[in-house]
Amino acid sequence: MSSILADKSVLITGGTGSFGRHFVERALTAGTRKIVVFSRDELKQVEMARALDDDARGRVRFFLGDVRDRDRCYRAFDGIDFVVHAAALKQIPTAEYNPFEVVKTNILGAQNVIDAAIDCGVQKIVALSTDKASSPINLYGATKLVSDKLFVAGNVYAGGKPARFAVVRYGNVLGSRGSVVPLFREAARKGVLPLTDPGMTRFWITLDRAVDLVLVALEQMRGGEILVPKIPSMRLLDLAKAIVPEAQIEIVGVRPGEKLHEEMIGADDARRTLDRGDHYVILPDISYEGGASFEGKPVPSGFRYSSESNDAWLEPSELRALLEGGPP
Repeated sequence: MSSILADKSVLITGGTGSFGRHFVERALTAGTRKIVVFSRDELKQVEMARALDDDARGRVRFFLGDVRDRDRCYRAFDGIDFVVHAAALKQIPTAEYNPFEVVKTNILGAQNVIDAAIDCGVQKIVALSTDKASSPINLYGATKLVSDKLFVAGNVYAGGKPARFAVVRYGNVLGSRGSVVPLFREAARKGVLPLTDPGMTRFWITLDRAVDLVLVALEQMRGGEILVPKIPSMRLLDLAKAIVPEAQIEIVGVRPGEKLHEEMIGADDARRTLDRGDHYVILPDISYEGGASFEGKPVPSGFRYSSESNDAWLEPSELRALLEGGPP
């Protein structure tokens, strides 16, 4: 699938984050002609640039900016073939206390990306979503649900322009910045791991698999679909045991805006969901001129894809292997 990037000009928003760095590495290997890292933190851009070899330096451009800035998006998107939109504010407690800041980035920023992509002639745009956007109960999930809706509707908004939009939705990313793994490792030095609830479950995905899903979307997208990977669930208690088996567990309670279990496809969305083998596709609920048909097997009536009722689970030994860099 990486051949989809060969000789293309690609821009990634939020490109200095965990996903962005990994995506850039894969894009360079795939023969991308140019990749633009669009982000707002100049220090992270400098650090990322220092780590590049000579060949990569000739193909990677760092573009300082914020998706909140509509004019800057237009300048950055000029001459770009594909856009991967990874920029977001995603810390749940922070979002609960600073709601409109999150709205400005996750919703208004998403619309700026859509407008700039259409007007600058971008061909394909893939936006990263989250399991928290399905039946959301927190501000972060609600903003990502709105963002998903905007990107799906972008195919209608584009009119006769070539731009096509799709969304990928997945769960917690192993080792990403701000995830529970660095938090547990830091707490382990004190010998006590804070755990919200022993029964809490989450979907789990590696950075490689997350990048793979975006590449599949770029390769296969028709416009308007939401791709959802089939990935395992894990219990937070098992994760704590995998990181520090001998650590003392302290139950601290569920944080503001958190669910006990996450969901990627709700029962209502299931009516428009197809099984594509290693992933699901939620079909757009609006039609647009030039819209294409989608192939796949409809999921059963009443289907719901949630972390507590998943078919695949990671046990502590498997989690430990993943954390040590073993196979997924």
